[in-house]
Amino acid sequence: MDIVSRLKDEMLLVLAMVVAAVAYVTEHAVLEMGRGISLIAAALLVATIVFASVRVAHHAEVLAIKVGDPYGTMILTLSAVAVEVIILAIMMSGESSPTLVRDTIYAALMLDINGILGLAALLGGLKHGEQPYNDNSGKTYGVMILTAMGISMIVPEFVPADKWHFYSAFTILAMIALYGLFLRMQVGQHSYFFSYAYPRNERKKTDPKEHSSEDSTAASIATILIGVVIIGLLAEFMATFMTEGLRDTGAPVALTAIVVAAISAAPEILTALRAALRNRMQATVNIAMGASLSTVILTVPVMEAIALYSGQPLIMAMTPVQTVMVAITLVAAAINLNDGETNAIEGMTHFILFATFLMLSALGL
Repeated sequence: MDIVSRLKDEMLLVLAMVVAAVAYVTEHAVLEMGRGISLIAAALLVATIVFASVRVAHHAEVLAIKVGDPYGTMILTLSAVAVEVIILAIMMSGESSPTLVRDTIYAALMLDINGILGLAALLGGLKHGEQPYNDNSGKTYGVMILTAMGISMIVPEFVPADKWHFYSAFTILAMIALYGLFLRMQVGQHSYFFSYAYPRNERKKTDPKEHSSEDSTAASIATILIGVVIIGLLAEFMATFMTEGLRDTGAPVALTAIVVAAISAAPEILTALRAALRNRMQATVNIAMGASLSTVILTVPVMEAIALYSGQPLIMAMTPVQTVMVAITLVAAAINLNDGETNAIEGMTHFILFATFLMLSALGL
């Protein structure tokens, strides 16, 4: 594939680079124009980041098809978490709320499990009825998410303020240990937990275009890395414009958290929905639950490390409302993902929980 063809294929990333250059040149002028223009600029940058994320997701999918599950969905979720960590790190370096990381992780969990998994199971169930998957994956993800959330976002409520740095260091080590063991299990002797052997006639239904991609593995990896860097640059300007636009407006911090979570989840939403509509619920479960786990288990140690380095503690303990919503979500997921099949009713229960999360966020809770 020549350079011209490559640039045409990557037009969204080229456009994102142009937008980043324009934002760099006009940043001060936009900020001087007031809050309204800053919010418009932030919205345009959010849209650009989503488009760039979709292109990153495409190349993650290309790699996923080549290497298969569980490696494929792991690549997709890790690329999405990388985007989220970059955005949070950039926003935390400026004037941001000490609860931003907590609220973003909470929003990501609601979006991944209740939004993505709920909508995918609902639409897939309406189209295909009961959709099979490997129930070992749902159980494994569920207990890991519960443990990670409990350690990093429930227990901190009981840690004295003057001892936060000790527990923060412990949390970093605990998350690394959990993820290290999980990663070894996911790609090692228990990799079959996260894959499902579809009948041969079902495998033939896969879109042939997915397997005719001319993208090489090296090109896909390079494009993903370039895309993440571009998204990081765009996120820096987006954070600046959004902070200025929302200054003194009384807008809840949850709004920013939802935006960050939605940006990082944009490519996952598209991929999970496509998988569910093709009756590939295993990929959907891996994406939704894997993204939730990766968000907690990878974002927390990075952000905690930044907090320790800067000396500014993060508020990681969830509010009572957040704790209740997480508890309901994980209990519902444990019940729904226990039998190896999803259906529209199970999808609807999670999607209603997602709607409840949005309603509570709108109320500032």
